[in-house]
Amino acid sequence: MKILVISGFLGAGKTTFIKALADKTDQKFVVMENEYGEVGIDGGFLASGAGQEEMKVWELTEGCICCTMKADFASSILTISNTLDPEYLVVEPTGLGRLGNILANISRIQYERIVLLQPVTVLDVSAFDRDKEKYPEICRDQIENAATVVFTKTGALDAGELARIEAEVRAMNPRGEIVTDSYAGKETSWWNGLFERYLTEEGAENAGKREPEAQQPDLENVGLTSIYLESGNQLVLFLQGVVAGVFGDIRRAKGYLPAGDAWLRFDVVDRNYSITGYEGGGDSRAVFIGKGLQRRELEEVLCPEGKNLEGKAEKMRFSGKRG
Repeated sequence: MKILVISGFLGAGKTTFIKALADKTDQKFVVMENEYGEVGIDGGFLASGAGQEEMKVWELTEGCICCTMKADFASSILTISNTLDPEYLVVEPTGLGRLGNILANISRIQYERIVLLQPVTVLDVSAFDRDKEKYPEICRDQIENAATVVFTKTGALDAGELARIEAEVRAMNPRGEIVTDSYAGKETSWWNGLFERYLTEEGAENAGKREPEAQQPDLENVGLTSIYLESGNQLVLFLQGVVAGVFGDIRRAKGYLPAGDAWLRFDVVDRNYSITGYEGGGDSRAVFIGKGLQRRELEEVLCPEGKNLEGKAEKMRFSGKRG
């Protein structure tokens, strides 16, 4: 079993990249999802949509495989290898995980049937300066230990800013490949190449030695299931409240739910949100990551007994509360 780790900070676009990997290649692979929050979100997203019916997703929640869940991580890899026996396993760590420690953890159980491929880090360049300031060790670790760094969300930056970030990334990782243009336009040979580049044992061991034992950042998380809203407009109002700080200092949120007659998926990264259609159905759910999270307020809006969003909107509009 060959293991490809797709790393990246919260909201960088790792799951979207993995979906593109499935669409752009003929390879069948199992995905291991390590969610930071109380409930898994991306497993359903990965398994949904055209061409994804055969994808198997293994979810680990409520911890980080680079530190607190090392034993569960190793056990899960061995279980996947022995029971599903896929040719490839794609690992998506939590956005707060250290890539170097993850590679070192895998290298400890590496033998002739389990080998590491060269890892990829997905980098949200629009959040690069902020993440580098707030979480410098994690940011540097994910860049330094990647064989390929893929830039995402480049549209909001001008050419000068993009060149500055590329230079900083190159200084952290002198030998890796840096993809600054849209990965969607990459040739099939490039995508297939991600499954062909092996990481040397020395490289995996050195990755784990570069950083001290990882400690998880002091962030809270709230996971909710069986949620709904009565319309898409209510979802817009709710997300406006999220980015305004009404429900706490939310750094990352994502989920999917029925809103009226349609299922919708939402994503929040810092002060930006997006809404897309969702074909998965099933049990609606959401996770919120940040500090000072207002669980009861979130439940009042999103759980069946809470239908006071219009009043909540007035509170958001006139309280003057901001994140």
